[in-house]
Amino acid sequence: QLQLVESGGGLVQPGGSLRLSCAASGFTLDNYAVGWFRQAPGKEREWVSSISRSDITNYADFVKGRFTISRDGAKNTVYLQMNSLEPEDTAVYYCAAARKISMILLHLGDYWGQGTQVTVSS
Repeated sequence: QLQLVESGGGLVQPGGSLRLSCAASGFTLDNYAVGWFRQAPGKEREWVSSISRSDITNYADFVKGRFTISRDGAKNTVYLQMNSLEPEDTAVYYCAAARKISMILLHLGDYWGQGTQVTVSS
């Protein structure tokens, strides 16, 4: 049973913070590049951030300085720390894992989670 499960979403006020988790089951996430994506209603899915197998991190321009991606191998989990959240960050957030970071950037993950809702509103 190979799964990715996102958690940590919820309702937060503008300027607030959330930490999303992407937990793997049935495989070792340390052997994969992992990406976070989001999709807002009526919009296409967009890449948010990624971390390579060697822990090189990259961010979309619209989250640089606000979001941080990291991994905890012992917990087989990748995190997305989201600070200074804005209403425009409202979306369903998905994580994906792939053997190569290039596949993540092409939205071609081998495994995808079901998503967790993030709503930023006052």
